[in-house]
Amino acid sequence: MSKFILTLITFSFAFTIFGNTNHKKEAKKGITGMYLQWGYNVAWYTRSNIHFKMNNGDHFTLHQARGSQRTSFDAIYKYPLDISIPQYNWRIGFYINKEKTRAIEINFDHTKYVVEDGQKLRVSGVLDGREIDEYLVVTPEDLLHFEHTDGANFLHINYVEQHSLRYSPLKQRNILTYLWKVGAGINIPRTEFEFRGDRLNNRFHIAGFNVSAEGGIRVYPTRTFFLELTAKGGYVNYLNALADTENTKGNRANHHFGYVEFVGTVGGDIHFGNKKNKGNKL
Repeated sequence: MSKFILTLITFSFAFTIFGNTNHKKEAKKGITGMYLQWGYNVAWYTRSNIHFKMNNGDHFTLHQARGSQRTSFDAIYKYPLDISIPQYNWRIGFYINKEKTRAIEINFDHTKYVVEDGQKLRVSGVLDGREIDEYLVVTPEDLLHFEHTDGANFLHINYVEQHSLRYSPLKQRNILTYLWKVGAGINIPRTEFEFRGDRLNNRFHIAGFNVSAEGGIRVYPTRTFFLELTAKGGYVNYLNALADTENTKGNRANHHFGYVEFVGTVGGDIHFGNKKNKGNKL
């Protein structure tokens, strides 16, 4: 699926940057244009209580666990052809008014969430068939390791508004705009779980929901090509993350946390309609 998406975005960028869509008829009401984006992010997470329900009847909670990102930006020069290793973002937006100040956007954030090994955390519940409420040092060998590193993966729909800050000297196009977005959607993680040395990287699946708000700027070096820098804050809830291992199935985990994300992308506009509609004056 990811290779198909990357191919689609690459083709669309080439189409956008090297040539615009020219229609002889006026654009009809509705979708008046679209844009595509690709970029990368850094993220920070609040602490969370992670509850595990094991297939052997054990159920326990790690209290106030600290999670961190894994940006993997070194992969950009180590594996330059595999652009999906670092924490990445893609967006496909559809302008819904002729001024192109409003849009509906499909947004995917591939972030990575890792519970840091070696934390001394309060663990409560039932573990190894007995009641427990004590502080333990959490390591893969002694207890567990837990991460969403094939993606915490937030897929959501945004409502977007964009406004001009600066036009070109002849006011034929934007040079600088500011924008804000709000959205909600689903989480599609692939979780790696290790319990007492037994591990498995689980399958992608829908595991919860998310909400977010975002704001930032766009810089337009040309009429269609832009750079976008935004800050984003949100809340995610994993209701049913897979925590299976090679030898045990039916384990589940749930937790929720807030996050802050900084995102940098490159993008391209595709304008619909004739040249009279291509001024893109916001």
